[in-house]
Amino acid sequence: MTAAPQFLPYGRHTIEADDIAAVSAVLKSDFLTTGPAVDSFETAFAAATGARHAVALSSGTAALHLATLALGLGPGDAVVVPSITFVATANVAELAGAEVLFADVDAETGLMTPTTLEAALERRGDGAPRAVYPVHLNGQSADMAGIKEVADRHGLKIIEDACHALGGTTHGHPVGDCVNSDMAMFSLHPVKTIAMGEGGVLTTNDEGLAATLRGLRNHGLVRDAASFENTAMAFDKKGNANPWYYELHAPAFNYRASDIHCALGTSQLTKLERFVDARRKLADSYDEALAPLAPNIRPVSRVNRGTSGWHLYAVLIDFDGIGTERASVMHQLRESGIGTQVHYIPVHRQPYYRERHGNLDLSGADAYYRRCLSLPLYPTMTDADVARVVGALGEVAQV
Repeated sequence: MTAAPQFLPYGRHTIEADDIAAVSAVLKSDFLTTGPAVDSFETAFAAATGARHAVALSSGTAALHLATLALGLGPGDAVVVPSITFVATANVAELAGAEVLFADVDAETGLMTPTTLEAALERRGDGAPRAVYPVHLNGQSADMAGIKEVADRHGLKIIEDACHALGGTTHGHPVGDCVNSDMAMFSLHPVKTIAMGEGGVLTTNDEGLAATLRGLRNHGLVRDAASFENTAMAFDKKGNANPWYYELHAPAFNYRASDIHCALGTSQLTKLERFVDARRKLADSYDEALAPLAPNIRPVSRVNRGTSGWHLYAVLIDFDGIGTERASVMHQLRESGIGTQVHYIPVHRQPYYRERHGNLDLSGADAYYRRCLSLPLYPTMTDADVARVVGALGEVAQV
């Protein structure tokens, strides 16, 4: 009996012996959390992205939430977010009390553009626009130079949602070096380019922001003697800070990343170039294999601002043209051992936001969503796997 082919999920982490050894070393050490592995990871991540500072956190959502709080965003403020993204990008602004302004995207790439940012600002609601959160989708980067030009004219802070783009470049710079932003946020969830298990990172070139973020991730506790306010409790008779002492100037969160997670992240960072190179080669194989299926099935359009990290390999399918619903395609591919996913449902169509903002007309986001499908992509795949996926897709779609 012939064995069934291996199931190909849309994403999969790659854990190797040295990753296991790195985690094991921490488990045998004196620190499982708030120890030296966190500092080592932050130093390595800053070097990998070209930023001056990296702050490790418990998840990408935690990172984006703290970035929102670090900028002081809240009631009376508005944040521009592209509608094609995971809900967390909008939720963190909403949770801080700010208004979300949804921007449309390019229908062929799913990316917010300077033009759609301007349009969102013209459609402003009650909140005063103070920030924009561009999202790098599938691995391709938004036009950060163009977005920064618009943001500077309107006095907006910029936080890049770079969860999909680690290892990529834009305008000649590594994604995350914050040349065109105040902060960049990364997720290191297992399906991302490198994995921490659960984890996130913020990069910035602003020393003050980095210090604020480190305080916010640890309940808001202050341990810097120069900042102590209750001097009678803080210092001994000689004027030295008491070794146990800390102060709370404003409550915050426990969003710390443990040494266990950071050890895995540091080990994975050493493979970043290899992982991204493998993803790019697989994307090239997909491009070539999909060519005969055009125009009904084709890759998302490419941008020419730099190199993609290719977190996801997304195609655009004319489901009406092939006479098949997307759900049917996904079910049939799964029966063939091939996993797919949709990234993402437009956030402005979610019931919560639709109730708050009405039935927005964001035609680019709706058109992208209507056609998009993410195919399997991860470093241990082979060209034969790509051929299998495209072959099955062609059969299911009858193209």
